[in-house]
Amino acid sequence: MPKRLTPLDLSIGERIRARRQLRGWSVRFAADRAGISHATLSRIERGLLSADNRFILADIAAGLECSVVELTGSPATSADPAIVAARASVAAIRQALIESDFAEPATRVPRPLPELEREAELVQALRTRCDYAGAGRLLPRLIRELHAAAAGPDREAALRLAVLVGFVANTVARCVGYPAEAWLGAEWSRRAAEALDDPVLLGFAAWARGSAASGCGAYGWAYTLLSRGADELQSSLGAPHALEMLGLVLLRAAHTLYATKRPEDGADYFAEAERLAARTGETTTFDQYFGPANVGFWRLSSEVDGGDPARAVQIARCTNPAALPVAMRQAFFHLDTGRALAHIRRDGEATRHLLTAERIAPQLVRANPYAAETGRGLLERAQRRAGRSELRGLCERLGVGG
Repeated sequence: MPKRLTPLDLSIGERIRARRQLRGWSVRFAADRAGISHATLSRIERGLLSADNRFILADIAAGLECSVVELTGSPATSADPAIVAARASVAAIRQALIESDFAEPATRVPRPLPELEREAELVQALRTRCDYAGAGRLLPRLIRELHAAAAGPDREAALRLAVLVGFVANTVARCVGYPAEAWLGAEWSRRAAEALDDPVLLGFAAWARGSAASGCGAYGWAYTLLSRGADELQSSLGAPHALEMLGLVLLRAAHTLYATKRPEDGADYFAEAERLAARTGETTTFDQYFGPANVGFWRLSSEVDGGDPARAVQIARCTNPAALPVAMRQAFFHLDTGRALAHIRRDGEATRHLLTAERIAPQLVRANPYAAETGRGLLERAQRRAGRSELRGLCERLGVGG
């Protein structure tokens, strides 16, 4: 007797079909609303085409009038205890962000500023290592105490820390499947930056909001935020760290242009970011690591979903991930390379890159729905060829059944 599927067992394609049928729409009508061919949507629904393209999935979600998360699946369950812990922390992070309004009075006495600085540095390091469970445990208290410190004599220093900590909250929530809470973190960063009226930190806040909007599939709005942020930074390029902040904003803006089917304009943004990277070299500003290597990583990511997967593979071949020894960026490099290789049916290489990404950042990869969808497609093809044990193990950890 065939296994009865629960909503959490469904593939992305099956969830798309269920949502379309709930609306009573034909494949052709839904595809037209999403701006894709009906053949493409039909193949995705039937599992013949992997649904791991972030840009196409955002278009389908918009066409079906739902969130991307409704199609990728609920983040409520996971076999990985660290991901369970990270997701469990999101409710407390959300509550802390909502209650820590900088326009409202503080309700607690914060620890001394040096302690807050050390803890802010720690959560940034945990984010960079993709330890979302570790960062999630610390964030609620830290958010509340920075809010309290911003009401006292250490106001400016506390607000500067808040800009960065808000982005950590954004990242934790976004990477474990809570894009709306990620937006709250980015908005908290923005409010702190506005209180400081610091042009570089306002640029950072624009970057944070663009990241959060992209995570919700709102790529057009993300581009608006990022292009505005880039324009505002132009008048402050003599300030410390302004060049690398502008470069970061340009990279994400380029990515959103690929998402909104303007790759030529995106290429122009990448070219400008590349010129800036030649001036700055590799940097560590705000733990975001703008520089020549990161430009290559973002080009790769944009080509996987919005350009040509074969070209993405070529970019990967010319990019040395070891030039940027940061777990988060290296993991995304291997994840994106694996997805590109899967699209051009080089399955063995794709599997090796996915496994490398998982080894570097297990929480990031095991919570990533696009990694799971790529793994699902690889596993289905492998089973037709008698399968591979390491791929089956990876898919079990990604929550993908055989």
